[in-house]
Amino acid sequence: MRFLARSLPTVVVVGAFAGAPLPACAQTTPPPAIPDHDMHSMQGHDMQSTDSMPMDPHDPMPMQGVFGPHPMTREGSGTSWQPDATPMAGLHFAAGDWSLMTHGLLNVVADRQTGPRGGGKVFIQSMFMLMGDRRVGPGTLGLRTMLSLDPTQGRRGYPLLFQTGETADGRTPLVDRQHPHDLFMELSTSYSVPLGADASAFVYAGLPGEPALGPSAFMHRFSGMRIPEAPLTHHWLDSTHITYGVATLGASRGPWQMEASWFNGREPDQARWNIETRRFDSWSARLSYYPLPALSMQVSHGDLKSPEQLEPDVRVRRTTGSVTVHLDRGDVQWATTLAYGRNRKLGPSTNASEPGWLLESTWSLRDEHTFFARAEQVTNSELFGEGDPLHGRAFRIRKLSVGYLYDFAKAGPLRWSVGGLVGLIDAPSALDAAYGARPRSTMLFLQGRL
Repeated sequence: MRFLARSLPTVVVVGAFAGAPLPACAQTTPPPAIPDHDMHSMQGHDMQSTDSMPMDPHDPMPMQGVFGPHPMTREGSGTSWQPDATPMAGLHFAAGDWSLMTHGLLNVVADRQTGPRGGGKVFIQSMFMLMGDRRVGPGTLGLRTMLSLDPTQGRRGYPLLFQTGETADGRTPLVDRQHPHDLFMELSTSYSVPLGADASAFVYAGLPGEPALGPSAFMHRFSGMRIPEAPLTHHWLDSTHITYGVATLGASRGPWQMEASWFNGREPDQARWNIETRRFDSWSARLSYYPLPALSMQVSHGDLKSPEQLEPDVRVRRTTGSVTVHLDRGDVQWATTLAYGRNRKLGPSTNASEPGWLLESTWSLRDEHTFFARAEQVTNSELFGEGDPLHGRAFRIRKLSVGYLYDFAKAGPLRWSVGGLVGLIDAPSALDAAYGARPRSTMLFLQGRL
C-alpha cells in the first residue's frame, strides 16, 4: 500500500480490474472517518479503505461531488446521476492538493451457452479506475482514468446468446457474442463552477468518455455491477459509455440536472488496444431528477450517426428512460433499476423501431451474501446475416437471469467472492432450429473487488 501512495502512474498500469461502480471523487478535503470500517495509512498520506461507504444525505459534512454541490455518491458513470443512498466503494486518499480515489473489480468467468449457436469459454473481465479532483480558481477540476484488460478475451469476446453489436474483424457482425471492452474505457476531464448554494454548471470532455445518454452503464450501477453477464439491452440503453470523443455541457439546480453532449457516434472498432479519433457527428440530451435520497430518474434522447461500423449509412435515434431505487438498511443494501430504450433505425433500406426493457435488482446482506436478478425483453432484427431466410426479421426475445455471490475472504481492502448465475431465455419457435427449444446460459465465476 505504501508503494501505491508513492507512485500513482504504476497504480494505473498494474491495477486492471472490471465492472465497478463509478462514483465521483471527493473534494480536496480527505473524507471523514467512517465507523466500522478499517483505516489504513500510507507513507506521506492519510488513506481510508472501505468496501461500502454509504453517504448519509443528512450528514452536515458530506463529501461533495465533482460536478456540483451534492453528495459525491450521486454521481455515476460519465455525468449520470444515481441515488444518493448508493454506497461507495474504493480507496480514498490525498496527494498534495488532490483528493484521489481508486476502485476496481475482477471477474474470472467460466461461461456456457447451450444450443446449436451456443458455446463455452473461460475469460477475464477487468476494470481499474483512478480519479482525482482539486480546487482550481472558483471551481473544481476533475480527472478520471478507467482501464480494462478485456481485450485479452480476444476480438470475439465471450459467448452470450442473442447478444448483438459491433464486429470482431471489421467484416462480419458479432452475433451471440458480447464484445470485449477497450483498454481505454475512459480518459476524461471536467470543470465545474458553483452557481449558488444548490446549483452548478460544468463541462466534461473525454477521449474516450460517456455522453449524456441513458442510465449509468451496467457495470457501474449497483443493481448490475456484480453481474458478470452483460445485459441484452446494452445496445438499447448504455452502449455509448465508451465513446471516442465527447464534450458535454451541463447545469444542475437542486434535484434537477440538464445536459447536452456532442460526440462521435461510432462505436469502438475491433482494435481494442488503441485510441480512436473521428469527427463529432452526433448529439444527445438528458434530464435527470432526484426527488429522494433513495431515488433517481432520467430521460434522454440521442441522434447517433453511423454507430455500427458495418452499417455506415444507418443512423439510430435512441430514446431512454430509467428509474433507480436504492434502499440502505445498514446491513442490507438493495438496488433496483427499471429502464426502457427504443432504437429507431433510419437508412436507405431501413426504417425500424425496436424497443427494449430491463428490470434489474441486487440485494446484499452484510456485504457477504449477494443475490441478483435481471429480466429483459428486446426486439432484435440483427440475429441473422445476409443470405439467411430470416435476415432482417425482428424477433422478441425475453430473458431472466438469477444468481448468487458469497464473499469468502478479505485481504486488506480486497474482497474475494464466488458465485454463479443461470439465464433462462424465451424465444419464438421460429428460432428453434438455430437456437434449440430451451436455450439457456450458465456462468460460474470468481470475483475480486476493492
